[in-house]
Amino acid sequence: MSAVSSESEAVIPSGSGSAPASQGGDGTPRAAYAARLAWHEGERRRLDGLDRRVATSRGLVFAGGLVLLWMGLGPGWAPPWAWLVALAGFLALVAIHGSVLARRGRVDRAIAWHKVALGRLDEIPPPGDGGAALAPAGHPYARDLDLFGPGSLFAFLSSARTRPGQERLAAWLLAPATPAEIRARQEAVAELRDRVALREELALLGDDVEADVRAGELVAWGEGQVAPPVGAAGALGLVTLSLATAASLGAWLAVGATPLPAVLTIALSVAVHRALGARVAAAQRAVEGAERALALVGALITRLEAERLASAKASALQAGLAGAPAAIGELERLVRLLGWQRNQIFTPVALLCFWGAQVGRPIAAWRHRHGARIAGWLDGLAELEALLSLSTYAFERPDETTAELVDGEALVVEATGLCHPLLPRAHAIRNDLALGGEAPRLLVVSGSNMSGKSTLLRSLGVNVVLALAGAPVRARRLRLARAQVGASIRAEDSLRDGVSRFYAEVKRLRQLADLAAASPPPLLFLCDELLAGTNSHDRRVGAAAVVGALVRRGAGGLVTTHDLALAELAPELGATNVHFEDQVVEAPAGGEAPDAANPLRFDYTLRPGPIDARRTNALRLMRAVGLPVDE
Repeated sequence: MSAVSSESEAVIPSGSGSAPASQGGDGTPRAAYAARLAWHEGERRRLDGLDRRVATSRGLVFAGGLVLLWMGLGPGWAPPWAWLVALAGFLALVAIHGSVLARRGRVDRAIAWHKVALGRLDEIPPPGDGGAALAPAGHPYARDLDLFGPGSLFAFLSSARTRPGQERLAAWLLAPATPAEIRARQEAVAELRDRVALREELALLGDDVEADVRAGELVAWGEGQVAPPVGAAGALGLVTLSLATAASLGAWLAVGATPLPAVLTIALSVAVHRALGARVAAAQRAVEGAERALALVGALITRLEAERLASAKASALQAGLAGAPAAIGELERLVRLLGWQRNQIFTPVALLCFWGAQVGRPIAAWRHRHGARIAGWLDGLAELEALLSLSTYAFERPDETTAELVDGEALVVEATGLCHPLLPRAHAIRNDLALGGEAPRLLVVSGSNMSGKSTLLRSLGVNVVLALAGAPVRARRLRLARAQVGASIRAEDSLRDGVSRFYAEVKRLRQLADLAAASPPPLLFLCDELLAGTNSHDRRVGAAAVVGALVRRGAGGLVTTHDLALAELAPELGATNVHFEDQVVEAPAGGEAPDAANPLRFDYTLRPGPIDARRTNALRLMRAVGLPVDE
C-alpha cells in the first residue's frame, strides 16, 4: 500500500420516481424515497378529499335524521322507523370517518418518515437527542469520536423503534464484535439493505412514532413473582358471593323479598373490594403498562415474521421469535377484558363479579407461562432492529464499502480512500494509511492547527468502530483485524471536579495502557496533541515513554502533534512521520488578503514525512491578522 494519498469525494446522484418501490427509477436511495414519498402525498390528497366528502355526508344525514324525527312526531308524516335508519347511517358514517382519519394519520407519519430519510441523504441530522443518554461515562472512545448526541453518528445510524433496539445498536458501537459475528452481521445487512418497504412498515406500526419499551422493566415484570390477586379458593368464594348478591338483589327487587340478605351481601362485597383494592389496582397498573409496550413488540415481531429471511443470523433471530405474537395477543385480549370495568354500562356488573380480581387470575397464569420468555423476545427484536438500522445506513450510502476482516491477533489496519462518514460528501477529502502488517504500527502526524490532524484521527476511529460493528465504512477499501479502539482527543479540564486538562489526559492514557495490557484484541490508540498541557521537555520524555510502552504491548495507532520535537521521536519508536500542510495567503502590498477573515488555506491531504519547520504558519498567521509579530 502506498504511504499516503488523497482524492475528493463524489456526490451521490439524485433522481425521482413515480411509484413506491425499494429502488426508484434511477436506482438511487433518493429516487426510492422520493417515489414512495410522492405516492404517500398522493394518498394524503385522496384521503383529504374523502374526509371532506364523508364529513359532508355525515352532516347531511344527521340533519336529515333530525328532520325525519321531527316529521315522525306528527301522525302520518314519516314512518317511525325512518329516523332509526338515518341514525344507523349516521353511526356508520362516523365509523367510516374515524377509519379515514386513522389512515390519514398513518400516511402523515409515512410522509414525515420519508422526509427525514431524504434529509439524511442531504446530510441533515435527524431530529432527536441522538442517543445522548446511551454514552457511558469514561468510555475509551465514545465521546472522543462523537458517537452519540444530536447530529452524531448514532443519530444517522439508528432507526430502532424500541429502547432495547437503540441500546443494542449502541452496544455494537461501544465494543468490537468477534470476526465471526461481524461477518454474520455483514451478511444480514446485505440481505436487508434494499427492503425499504419493510423498514417503512416497522416505523409506522403503533400509534406513537416513538415507543417507550424499556427492557429492564418488562423483564422484571415477566420474571417477577407471579401472584394472582386471589387464589383458587378465593376466586371460588368471590363467585359464590357474586351469585349470592345477585340472587338476593333479584329476590328483593323482583318479588319483594326481605332486603336484609341483599344488604348483607352488598356490605360483604364492599368489604372484600376494600380488602382487595390496593392489590388489584397495583396488578392492573403493572399489566397495563407492560401490555402497552408488549403490544408494539408483538406488532413489530408479527411484521418481521412475515418477511422471508435467508441470512444465517437474521433467519435464526426470526426463528427465535416464533410464537411471540400469539402469546402477546393473548395478553392483549386479557387486558382488553380487564378494561371493560371502566365502561359505565358494564361497571355495575364488574363490581358485582369482582371483575379485576377474576381477570387477574388468567393474567397471572400468562405471566407464569410466558413471563420468562419476554427477555428472549426483546433480545431477538433488539438484534433485528440493530441490523435494520445498519441496513438503512447501508442503503442510504451505496458508495460505501464493507470492511474486509483479517483473522489473527496482531494489529492490521489498511485503508484506501478513507474519510469521515459525516463530512459533507461534496467537500470531503479521502486519505490512505496503513498500520501493522508490513507497515509500521505507529504514525506520527504533524501539522498546524486546523490542518486536518484531529479529523484524520476521528475518521479512522469512526470507520474502525463501524467496521467492527458490521456496518459499511466510508472508504474505498478497509482491511483490518479485530481491535480495541482507545482515544485521547477530547481531554478537558473540570473546575467542579478539580481536574486539569493535563491530568484528565494522563488518566485517559492510563486507561489506554490498561487496555493494551489486556489484549487481545490489540489496542488501536488515537492520541491528539499528546501531552500538550506540559512543557516541551516533559512532553517529549513522557510521550516517548507512553507511546513506546503501548507499541511494545502490541498496540498501534496515530499520534498527532504540531510540536516538531515529537516528530523527531518517530525513528526511535519505529514509527513513520506523515504530515498535513497549509498556506497563509498574505495580503499584497497595500491591499487585503483574498479572505481577510480566514487567511489560512488547507488541502487536507496527508503527505509522507514530518512537516517542514520552514512551512509552519503560526507567526505568518499572526502577522496576517494584524498582530505586531517580528521574526
